[in-house]
Amino acid sequence: MNKRTFTRFLMFVLILTLSFNFGFSREKGISAKTLKELRSSVNFKSPDFKMRINAISNNNPSILVKNTEVIKKFHDFHFSNKIDTKGITDQQSSGRCWMFAGYNVLRFYVIKKLGLNKFELSQNYGMFYDKLEKANLFLEGIISTAKKPLLSREVDYWLKNPIPDGGQWNMVVALVDKYGVVPKEVMPETYNSSHSGIMNRLLAKLLRKDAVVLRKLVNSGAGDNKIDITKNEMLKDVYRLLVYFLGVPPQEFTYRYKTKDKKISPLKKYTPKSFYREFIGKNLKDYVMLYNAPHRAYWKLYAIQYDKDMVDREDMTFVNLPIEELKKLAAKSIVAGEPVWFGCDVGKEFDGKKGFLLPQIHDYESLFNVNFKMTKKERVLYRQSIPTHAMVLTAVDIQNGKPVKWLIENSWGAKSGRNGYLVMKDEWFAPYVFEVVINKKFVPEKILNVLKQKPELLPPWDPMFKTACEN
Repeated sequence: MNKRTFTRFLMFVLILTLSFNFGFSREKGISAKTLKELRSSVNFKSPDFKMRINAISNNNPSILVKNTEVIKKFHDFHFSNKIDTKGITDQQSSGRCWMFAGYNVLRFYVIKKLGLNKFELSQNYGMFYDKLEKANLFLEGIISTAKKPLLSREVDYWLKNPIPDGGQWNMVVALVDKYGVVPKEVMPETYNSSHSGIMNRLLAKLLRKDAVVLRKLVNSGAGDNKIDITKNEMLKDVYRLLVYFLGVPPQEFTYRYKTKDKKISPLKKYTPKSFYREFIGKNLKDYVMLYNAPHRAYWKLYAIQYDKDMVDREDMTFVNLPIEELKKLAAKSIVAGEPVWFGCDVGKEFDGKKGFLLPQIHDYESLFNVNFKMTKKERVLYRQSIPTHAMVLTAVDIQNGKPVKWLIENSWGAKSGRNGYLVMKDEWFAPYVFEVVINKKFVPEKILNVLKQKPELLPPWDPMFKTACEN
């Protein structure tokens, strides 16, 4: 083969290759052919199609798919082990579920100790200092990332939601330790504590403006003293707005109470910390956060960066375990008479009116003839399921040595669910519960030894970051 023939041969092969690749490349758009196939996949003339389109287009699908067979079988609401709790709280239109759940655990001990018919700790008081601390955390985050590109993922994390309502158990611990607690009567709810949307938007607007100033200041070479003075002036604005929105948090107060026997205690002066010491006195550092995060290795210690509300406190740290370990220890705590703070994905397979958390309570697959199945790990990694709400486990029904169902104290008011409570079938626990908080005295040595590990630090965009409480 001479040179000219060989060149022609190469050109022919190149053209053939290009033609082949072009002819068999992936079709990225929806072509007329594809659209025709999509249309032909639906039998528009069938009675089944007419029935479905009429039903679905004119109704809430969640009502149509309610599985009455599953609901009918769930009629036993007795529990072998139940903690006596009193009163249902209401977070209203705020994302403070983690705080309400934490305070609901603590108030149980006050009611038990004093023999009260009802009692609440001031969630507004806790909210005030949570917001103040989160504002400081945000400003420090902006200062520490000031030299990073504005569109970097870490800076974007800070700017996306500067002062959220959501939180975790470790934030309850930090707030109680630093600021104590007060009865609800001492600092009652305001409109903005119960309807936090406008307050959060205005505080976020102020903080983002402050972020502009701080980034410019750091990048201009300003010293630490100048930066600290500027930040403190910004915090003064935040504090003043919080006073307008939430009221003035008490530094000391007088308080007395009436027992269920109608005896009135002497009037006494307290500080928020002395009140906690006298009426609760629990060392919250004795409690351990246990997780079931299937996208991470089990029997390891993890911490999530910035998952806190105070700069000078540790990030949220947890032991990652198989779900059966969480079940076992939650049941053990309840049997011993201690309620359990826990976080879950409450919106899945949930009947809000009846207060049921039941697997297959909604049969969407039969109605739409589509497969929605994913593993828990897949749902976490693809953001289909994350912790969205924190509540309190107050009862467990154990039959033949195994949990059958659980009773949950919620914080959506007495008119929601079953008079404010939810009933969870045990089969719901594994796919949708992510975290429980257990006193160390119930935790076996094998798990406590994991706490001695150096935690692996996860980024704040990990799916397990902050329980994003629903209102």
